[in-house]
Amino acid sequence: MRRFIIAGNWKMNKTIVDAIELANGIKRELYDIESLDIVICTPFTALSEVGEVVVDSNIDLGGQDLFWEEKGAYTGEISAGMLKDAGCKYVIIGHSERRKHFAETNETVNKKLKSALKTGLLPIVCVGERLEEREAKKTFDVIKDHVENSLKGISKEDILKTTIAYEPVWAIGTGKTATPEQAEEVHAFIRGLLTKLYDEATASAIRIQYGGSVTPDNVEGLLGKENIDGALVGGASLKLDSFSSMIKKASKLK
Repeated sequence: MRRFIIAGNWKMNKTIVDAIELANGIKRELYDIESLDIVICTPFTALSEVGEVVVDSNIDLGGQDLFWEEKGAYTGEISAGMLKDAGCKYVIIGHSERRKHFAETNETVNKKLKSALKTGLLPIVCVGERLEEREAKKTFDVIKDHVENSLKGISKEDILKTTIAYEPVWAIGTGKTATPEQAEEVHAFIRGLLTKLYDEATASAIRIQYGGSVTPDNVEGLLGKENIDGALVGGASLKLDSFSSMIKKASKLK
């Protein structure tokens, strides 16, 4: 049985002091949750400090992005090794906001994915369609393109270390959410793609998260679906009450 993974993506929010306070609260509220994986992805500036808060706890640390080179003249970029050094276990790759605002492509996602895996980080690879693509009935074409080209050259051994996050772009920060049925349809499609790329046993072992305005009110309906293995949480992860409530509800489902 696949283990749920719930990751909080704090995006460009929280000073170091605020991040430490929230991390301490999460650690206090969720110290006894062992049935699922909890990840918090803070801004780069707070990684080391938050890493010290959650070390030896049931909470893992993640980065929000990385660059594919190990080191060099890449002003403003962060390498996989730097994330590991700061205490990260996970890293988000190819988030829709990176694609929209910073020209992220399937090709750069693929390079970042290979760098993360080479360095021992566990990647969370994001795929998803925009509103106009859904309305044009191109959802499955977009998902197929994202999955196949983002995962090019990734071995069976490495794909098992990777989490796929389906994030319908039209449901991020808009208050709109895909219904559990809509989300499940795409998750099942992704698992079918993974079966074709690898095999059925491998595909059935890979975790596929949903990310799109997940809240304590809708998390149980989403996670109750067969192919939805967790959540990549944005705004609701910035508040202790909502994030902890969500995880407590999820922990009772498995």
